[in-house]
Amino acid sequence: MDERFADRVQVRIIDRVAHVTLDRPDKLNAIDPAMFEGLLAAGSFLARRTDIRAVVLAGSGRMFCAGLDFASFAAMAGEDLTREPLEKRTHGLTNRPQQACLQWRDLPVPVIAAIQGGALGGGLQIALGADIRVVAPQARLAIAEIRWGLVPDMGGCVVLPGLMRDDQIRALTYSGRDVTGKEAVTLGLATLCADDPLAEAQAMAAGIATRSPSAMRASKRLLNLAAGADAATVLMAESVEQSALMGGPDQTEAVLAQLQKRLPDFD
Repeated sequence: MDERFADRVQVRIIDRVAHVTLDRPDKLNAIDPAMFEGLLAAGSFLARRTDIRAVVLAGSGRMFCAGLDFASFAAMAGEDLTREPLEKRTHGLTNRPQQACLQWRDLPVPVIAAIQGGALGGGLQIALGADIRVVAPQARLAIAEIRWGLVPDMGGCVVLPGLMRDDQIRALTYSGRDVTGKEAVTLGLATLCADDPLAEAQAMAAGIATRSPSAMRASKRLLNLAAGADAATVLMAESVEQSALMGGPDQTEAVLAQLQKRLPDFD
């Protein structure tokens, strides 16, 4: 099935994998107000579905996302008094731009970002919301906001401390410099390099889709919790999640498939 949101984001569901594509290639998928709307609508659409087992997040054309489309926002300058203030919380802890990025962490299934060409500024923050980032070796990634006299404000400051050393985050934030895909993997900003990041991400998602869906969702809940909770809370959550899985239909099928040396069938 195919869905399109705000004429900016396409969602295609194939074999229980949702392929989410930023689709504004003529502008290098730069983020304008419609792109924000499309991302939020696509995220809400996927959050309501129970048949999805993995998500691949990609950009059409040469680049994943070039960041904010400043020309588009400049055209709205005369409407500043009517625009929603960034301080307004629209989705629990987040405002709308922050939710467009962090919603991928909140989805109950793994999300894999495929970065070709590059991901700059807000585009990088969208990718940071994914569980895994697959990058082309020569792709350009940058915490680029300082170039425009701004700070990363779309959830990057929440995610980056769990990925990189503090001094490395500061060096990239203060300089705004580009790093290649290879360097991004070394720094922890990206997960792995691939000459064809989309194909690699799709293969990874297809493999995830063959695993126990209940165990996969439990794993993501646990890992999300572990990022900010104390040891006692995480240890208890491990026990609660494991008790709920043991002996259940998905776990029973996983065991049988292993013993019988066949692919599991969780349908």
